[in-house]
Amino acid sequence: MSVVLRTFHGKTPSTGQRVMIDASSVIIGDVTIADDVSIWPLVAIRGDVNYITIGTRTNIQDGSVLHVTHQSAANPAGNPLIIGAEVTVGHKVMLHGCTIKDRVLIGMGSIILDGAVIEEEVMIGAGSLVPPGKRLVSGFLYLGSPVRQFRPLSEAEIEGLRYSADNYVKWKDDYLHQKSHTQP
Repeated sequence: MSVVLRTFHGKTPSTGQRVMIDASSVIIGDVTIADDVSIWPLVAIRGDVNYITIGTRTNIQDGSVLHVTHQSAANPAGNPLIIGAEVTVGHKVMLHGCTIKDRVLIGMGSIILDGAVIEEEVMIGAGSLVPPGKRLVSGFLYLGSPVRQFRPLSEAEIEGLRYSADNYVKWKDDYLHQKSHTQP
């Protein structure tokens, strides 16, 4: 068992095919990672008190922290962290017990809190704060702390969401290829 993937309370992270997890990152507990996902350096993903799922072709960039909300009398189900497909999570992002749907770009240093729902094809500007329970509707750029709807996304920006995912899959594949040629 890799030290990067740690079992907690009998739950071990599971990964799909062609997944890259940097050796400096740590993934704990009830975490499911789909195919072609990349987890970059110094990422902490902690599915210890609820579950985390990460969809295909998603990238979690350097220094990000992903966690969940535990079950309690006030919140019987707690809040899992659910991340869709083709999501770009920028450097030093914090995701906590929220739902991120497909083709979303989360700018560097952003924080998305418990119960927030980010619909498909959304861009969140760097340094934004999405408060607990907030819903960001599809097709817009959101900015600020707290976040507010700024303007509709252009067709080029919507296409750019898939482009970003494609690039990270290519870079991930380059890293995996390089690693396979440098190990003894």
